[in-house]
Amino acid sequence: MEYVAALLPSTVMAVAFIALIVTIVKSQGGANKAKEDAAVDAALSRAEAARPGTPPEGGAAR
Repeated sequence: MEYVAALLPSTVMAVAFIALIVTIVKSQGGANKAKEDAAVDAALSRAEAARPGTPPEGGAAR
């Protein structure tokens, strides 16, 4: 029975890891992708607006 006790934590971690990967893969694309893309675009535009001296989009590079 010691071998069962030794393998159990590894098995539980493997199952949890596989469940995590499946959840990540399932959440990609579809409506979630549009929401994530919009959130990233909003964060990037806020970061760009907060930078002083940044030329407007389409402007000349430094």
